[in-house]
Amino acid sequence: MPSASLASPASSRIAGTIRALSRRHWRFVVIAMLVLLHFAVLRGTADGWARALLLAHLGLLLLWQPFLSSEQKISVPQGLFIALCAVAVMLWLHWWLLAFWIVVLAGMVGGKVFLHQARWQRRSYLLVMVYLVALLAIIVLPEIAPRREVAPEIHTIAEYGLPVLLALMLAMPAEPEAPEAPQMIDFFYSIFLMLVLGMVILGSFTFMTLGRVPYLQALTYTVFLIAGAIFVIGLAWSPRTGSSGLSMFFSRYLFSIGMPIERWLYFLAELSRAESRPERFLAEGVASLVRMPLIDGVGWEAGGRRGEIGARSEHPVAHESGELRLTLFSRYRASPALHWHLQLLGQLLGEFYAAKLREQKLQEASYLQAVHETGARLTHDVKNLLQSLNVLCSVAAQEDSPQVQALIRRQLPAIAQRLNSALQKLQRPGEESAGRVDLPEWWAALQRQYQAQEVDFAAGAAPAVPVPRAVYDSAAENLLQNALAKRLQDPALRIRVALLPGGGLRVCDNGRAVAAEAMATLLRAPVRSATGLGIGLFQAARLAEANGYALELAENRDGEVCFELKARDT
Repeated sequence: MPSASLASPASSRIAGTIRALSRRHWRFVVIAMLVLLHFAVLRGTADGWARALLLAHLGLLLLWQPFLSSEQKISVPQGLFIALCAVAVMLWLHWWLLAFWIVVLAGMVGGKVFLHQARWQRRSYLLVMVYLVALLAIIVLPEIAPRREVAPEIHTIAEYGLPVLLALMLAMPAEPEAPEAPQMIDFFYSIFLMLVLGMVILGSFTFMTLGRVPYLQALTYTVFLIAGAIFVIGLAWSPRTGSSGLSMFFSRYLFSIGMPIERWLYFLAELSRAESRPERFLAEGVASLVRMPLIDGVGWEAGGRRGEIGARSEHPVAHESGELRLTLFSRYRASPALHWHLQLLGQLLGEFYAAKLREQKLQEASYLQAVHETGARLTHDVKNLLQSLNVLCSVAAQEDSPQVQALIRRQLPAIAQRLNSALQKLQRPGEESAGRVDLPEWWAALQRQYQAQEVDFAAGAAPAVPVPRAVYDSAAENLLQNALAKRLQDPALRIRVALLPGGGLRVCDNGRAVAAEAMATLLRAPVRSATGLGIGLFQAARLAEANGYALELAENRDGEVCFELKARDT
């Protein structure tokens, strides 16, 4: 028992080493395999050594074959199939079996010809395919033809000339495959080549039997007829006259696979336009999948919720796309094309669902932005009102004179009116710009409001034009409050307010210019600053733009910083 346990890992290592060498030096394995086949064919099916050579040939084929990886263990059915092949070689070897085996081997090699991108590997496999076809046509088929009419000279030439192809293959530049490179074969081309070779064999024998023609003549007729048929099919498949040909119909069938995907896509697009809620869209989209002919049921999981509609089957196809997980239960066993098709359906539904989620998040972000902007605007209004109240309180605390009482009587109704306006903005944001006031009245109220703040107002009568109260109040309050904040750092700062000829407003100070880094976003976005110049001016500019006005920085230099509010058409 100990020796057996030690021998098993050693044998597996030896087998792995042999498989690795066969993958790295595949050309020597293929040449040795073909040489054994060549000698077995030459000795004939009745010779005992031919059976032994074919068994060795099958052993080398197991090292080269592209169906099982070198790390995969052989299962019981696979082992039984290999044993059955060995028994068939030993007991029932005859020329028909040998011809069938060469056709299968030529199909396997031909399937690798169309997949290899390396130039010399593709040429090597092409030489192998030419060798097998020549071996079949010259040596094997005459043995099973109705009449054996191949000259002995041709047989001798093939016996000693065909190995030259193997020598040419050996002389080609070596391009070893990596040990981890996957062995692949194009089954479509393999089956196609096998069918063509089968048609050549049966067609030749048909001509020989019915037409009483020699073997080589029958073989020539069959090859040219099959070549002509393939040429006609190729022209019908992809004609050069500008029409689509049979390829379009085959592609439509391959991609639709009997399912009305066009109607489903149209329904999905209409559902995306009609339904805004992601969960309802997903439920309707999953229900539409179940109505397709080849889908029995669908299970889904998204956003912490899960569900299932329809019936389960033995052929599930799982798909995961972002937050969506789908399991499509196919009515039939999923071929590679059908599996890809179902994956595509799941991908489309997942992309639409992700778009709905992004749309919902954008709506929430827009709502939060509107709330933020409204709150920021009202915060500045309340802040300005609080500053006005603080000024009145400080003036009332310093002296109690008839002038101060008159000032308080004038300012308190104005502050109450502004508070009422702020409350209306909070209750009805869309109506904040509806109220208009005569410019002289507004100008007189602004002078009374800031008469205790040492603000210089330009002399002269204001033009009698109506202006939007909210726009002028917001611009004047933010500009003057920012200028007063600058005065706290520079007590000698002078603030000047004037009306423009067309009814616009101009607010200037002789302080420092606005910093260059703030110019890029000033009046376009909130600006961080120790003295303001941020969200208030941004909101005032937005409000002015919504009402047909423009708030802009007219001059910006040290000693002359001016903002102007004016209508766009002036």
